[in-house]
Amino acid sequence: MKYTKFEKARIIGARALQLAYGAPPLIKVPEGITEPLALAEEEYEASVIPIVVIKEKAE
Repeated sequence: MKYTKFEKARIIGARALQLAYGAPPLIKVPEGITEPLALAEEEYEASVIPIVVIKEKAE
């Protein structure tokens, strides 16, 4: 699914917050990544983040 830049930012930000509070990573952590935001971006690129965006039709 194609997300807007705003949806992408929200998904990555929400996942980074989860990781910062101790959520387990959904991928093998690459060498050298220590920041939750960088790991969340890697998870986004791997399409493993379990966050769903519900888009409503405009009237």
